[in-house]
Amino acid sequence: MAYKDLRDFINTLENKGLIKRIKVEVDPILEISEITDRVCKSPGGGKALYFENVKGSAYPVVTNLFGSFERMALSLDEGSLDDVAVRIEDLLNQAPPKTLMEKLAMLPKLLEMSKYLPRTVKKAPCQEVIEKDDPDLSKFPVIKCWPGDGQPGDEGRFITLPMVFTRDPETGRPNSGMYRIHIYDKVTTGMHWHIHKDGARHYDKYRKLGQRMPAAIAVGSDPAVIYASSAPLPESIDEMLFAGFLRREPVEMIKCITSDIEVPANSEMVIEGYLDPGETRIEGPFGDHTGFYSAADHYPVFHVTCITHRKDMIYPATLVGKPPMEDCYMGKATERIFLPLMKLDTPEIVDINLPMEGVFHNAAIISIKKSYPGHAKKVIHGLWGKGQMMFAKLLIVVDDDVDVQDLSYTSWRVLNNVDWKRDVVIADGPLDDLDHAANFPRYGSKMGIDATRKTREEGMTRDWPDELFMSDDIKRLVDEKWKEYGLGEL
Repeated sequence: MAYKDLRDFINTLENKGLIKRIKVEVDPILEISEITDRVCKSPGGGKALYFENVKGSAYPVVTNLFGSFERMALSLDEGSLDDVAVRIEDLLNQAPPKTLMEKLAMLPKLLEMSKYLPRTVKKAPCQEVIEKDDPDLSKFPVIKCWPGDGQPGDEGRFITLPMVFTRDPETGRPNSGMYRIHIYDKVTTGMHWHIHKDGARHYDKYRKLGQRMPAAIAVGSDPAVIYASSAPLPESIDEMLFAGFLRREPVEMIKCITSDIEVPANSEMVIEGYLDPGETRIEGPFGDHTGFYSAADHYPVFHVTCITHRKDMIYPATLVGKPPMEDCYMGKATERIFLPLMKLDTPEIVDINLPMEGVFHNAAIISIKKSYPGHAKKVIHGLWGKGQMMFAKLLIVVDDDVDVQDLSYTSWRVLNNVDWKRDVVIADGPLDDLDHAANFPRYGSKMGIDATRKTREEGMTRDWPDELFMSDDIKRLVDEKWKEYGLGEL
């Protein structure tokens, strides 16, 4: 059963003892962040946090909802994140039907996907309260995350878990992305979307047309909708369709009060508004998921025309910073869920690991079924040409017998298998907007490492040695006699 909304998910966490209610008054300026940071970095990611009494606001705040492997899997109503990948893999592994019977056999799959299409409703919880005449963002418990956030003259508050809904002015195709929102005043915010993102492409089209761009910021929905808005989907795939697939039920959408943009009907709050073409303002700085402040820069300005919300709204927020943090678990979900899509285009891939320390886009370790000389380097160059993998500053490719989830063993194999002059690839190309180490914004160098076994055709003049393994009969003997050795439990 899909979660009806955010509070349905919170109730599930409470029933399982996975959320902690904090009754004492807390300040949304830095105090909530410090509490959340300490809990995020506790073993296993700690518990989700429900702050009942927030200074200056009538509404509670929840944080760290997705901040553990257990809660991340639970948010998608699965036993493990790999279970979602299995569903996707099953969907992708459908060969084109050749006979009438094969076509008939595919109908259930096609019918299943059609059931996930979002559907529009006329009444929604997110519009229980409508503030159109005098909208005021200062009423809501938007948090300040880090001391250096924001500009002099504002409080440095950012909406950190937003779902920004836009529409392509040419195709009409909708998009939902997660771009931080810098609160300037009661009715004005920054819109921090990078040039590589779909929202920025939509804005650029409106700017060239000389037209005002409608947009809406939804805050709080069921967890599948929140996650889907952060997922690196191809532009042609509607995030709400993907959310419907994840939750096995269509997402109900409702039209905004002041524009034709549609938003999830079960949202806690919706901020409606527009962006004028070419209008920018300094946005940031902001303590980002890299663990460093991202620099202040010019970004489009969002003007609020209406705020709608539930009467008893719950405000969800996330804190990003030095890993491990809540977003790291969302990143690991993406790693597992999107592995089948990577295999579809690069079938030699066996597994992938995006280490938390690499904050999603800085490093990836990939195991492959190597079939020919130069195969690993082909994969390296191929991945740099695929969507958001272009941001990977380091790609390490190993053989298929390496468990890339075991970082200790993988490191041993890599450090023993590499001749640095022969096996390292350096290339220039696009980098993530938040990469502060490159000489130029959004452009710099990246490295690929071929840590697979080498063949004669790859310049290896000696035989590759065998790895050390104990014989099976001796291992069985020691297993049988272990208790006799008096060395405790295995």
